[in-house]
Amino acid sequence: MGTDVLVWFKRDLRVQDNPALADAALRGGRILPLFIVEPAAWAEPDASARQWRFVAESLGSLRDDLARLGAPLIVRQGDAVAVLAALCAQTGIRDIVSLEETGNAWSYRRDRAVAAWARGHGLQWRELPQLGVVRRLAARDGWAARRDRAIRAGQVATPVALQGFALDHGPIAEARDLGLPFDPCPKRQKGGRGEAEALLASFLDTRGQTYRRAMSSPLDGAMACSRLSPHLAWGTISPRAVAQAAADRKRQAKGTREGWSGAMQSFEARLAWRDHFIQKLEDQPALEYRCLHSAYEHLRPATPDAARLAAWEKGETGLPFVDACMRSLAATGWLNFRMRAMLVSVASYQLWLDWRATGPHLARLFTDYEPGIHWSQMQMQSGTTGMNTVRIYNPVKQGLDQDPTGAFTRLWCPELRDLPDGFLQTPWAWPEAPRLLGKRYPAPIVDVAAAARAARDTVWAVRRGDAFQSEAARIIHKHASRKDGGAGRHFVNDRAPRRRAPSASDPQLRLDL
Repeated sequence: MGTDVLVWFKRDLRVQDNPALADAALRGGRILPLFIVEPAAWAEPDASARQWRFVAESLGSLRDDLARLGAPLIVRQGDAVAVLAALCAQTGIRDIVSLEETGNAWSYRRDRAVAAWARGHGLQWRELPQLGVVRRLAARDGWAARRDRAIRAGQVATPVALQGFALDHGPIAEARDLGLPFDPCPKRQKGGRGEAEALLASFLDTRGQTYRRAMSSPLDGAMACSRLSPHLAWGTISPRAVAQAAADRKRQAKGTREGWSGAMQSFEARLAWRDHFIQKLEDQPALEYRCLHSAYEHLRPATPDAARLAAWEKGETGLPFVDACMRSLAATGWLNFRMRAMLVSVASYQLWLDWRATGPHLARLFTDYEPGIHWSQMQMQSGTTGMNTVRIYNPVKQGLDQDPTGAFTRLWCPELRDLPDGFLQTPWAWPEAPRLLGKRYPAPIVDVAAAARAARDTVWAVRRGDAFQSEAARIIHKHASRKDGGAGRHFVNDRAPRRRAPSASDPQLRLDL
């Protein structure tokens, strides 16, 4: 007689290459596949309706896949401990299995509460390792090679058939049922396993050929990037399956001049960086709400300038490329990585806003919000890690470099459509600016060059002194990547702070998936 198991789906909304589901199936008993809709999680400041709609679509797809195996997905809404306790009491299940989750601080507290409840009631909750991230990692030495071994290992088999429970399946909530604010996102990506498979196929067949050179452009990158990031965030496809498919494509292209080999090499590197940043949050959960280097804790005002924050959030800063990027993100839920970094940099340096004030807004806009990547990057691009180069993006130069024809800027800032090319990124310099600025389009909220100089001087003043360097060394030891082979070959060691302009080839600037 087998053991009945409750499989708690979290950010692994798939039946393929799912170690938790495979483990439960091997126990030979009945399976209760469960997703818990937790209203408290969706009331957090980093959650949004666009994210939930993606999840809801993915849950519908997962329910169909599990139904074909014989055990449809059960969805319940409420507090995780209460839901688990009720179902275990109803079914007699004593064994719960899930994959580890590196989520936000709320999910960390929730997991601690579930673990305490399970121990207190004599139930077993087994959390299986997630791919590419190591829980309770003592040091980064050897991490990259360990990560690569997990990614190269064979995918776990999908169960052929499952025996489920005769329970009400439960409805999949609408965003309004969770009290989520109105969140129009007309060009949002759709959730579900089929969408993930179609994206991967088209990326490896045609779209990804120009990935290496096109990813920095907000216009070209929208097509050349895989667009798998929300699917990786919610697990409709496993990172191992994606990495292995990319490796196969690279092998097929070996010896050709079609550009695929280099494109796939770059893509594999970004997949490795994805795990690298999630590992940072796993190792230090406080990264979400506390500066990695304590010297920066009070660098910027705790209460942000309300006018600057509102202008940045609405895409009305008077800096055309910044506004175009923010408006594009609001409408699509996605933006290429370089432009994400620029939005954070401008907010942090030129507008002098604390990353804890701007981070939640961006998190809500990202359909592909991944806490480990998001909070690591908020701090990196704000210069508060103590171990990364200070990167102050010039939004005018970025617009000229990444949107040379002005097509992207004009698409999202139609007020500027008729401006001559030479003034598109600097409308305040246009001779006819008085009839435009403050009427159809706002005047710039700051002097970009002067604000950047002031920010640079302030940040670098903090970095001087032995005390700063001593703490920075400890941070580097704990969090910096290592050149230890495997994925490490894609990384550069995070060194002590040094001045240099960001390079287009700098892997720390790239996480385009």
